[in-house]
Amino acid sequence: MRRLNAIDQVFKALADSSRRKLLDELFMNNGQTLSELCQLLEMSRQAVTRHLVILEEANLVVVEWHGRNKLHYLNPVPINEISKRWINKYDQKRLEALSKLKDELEEGNKE
Repeated sequence: MRRLNAIDQVFKALADSSRRKLLDELFMNNGQTLSELCQLLEMSRQAVTRHLVILEEANLVVVEWHGRNKLHYLNPVPINEISKRWINKYDQKRLEALSKLKDELEEGNKE
């Protein structure tokens, strides 16, 4: 089986609604323990752990140990890279079209 590249791992991680919910929860309250995250989802501790491993492999979640507590933090960098590569370039054309339409409408109002 071929190894997924970094961007493929991010898309794979984001494909699951439970993982997206974990990311949303970390966005709202970063630095949570596994126990805290388990309270948010209706699934076993093992299932949440598996989801977190996939998120860590995709570099969407980073962990930091504080004594005996393993805290999970959102890493927004991979999502930003997706945004720059796959969203912003399409958004730019739309914004340019809206700007052109605005200019044309304003020019038409002057006549």
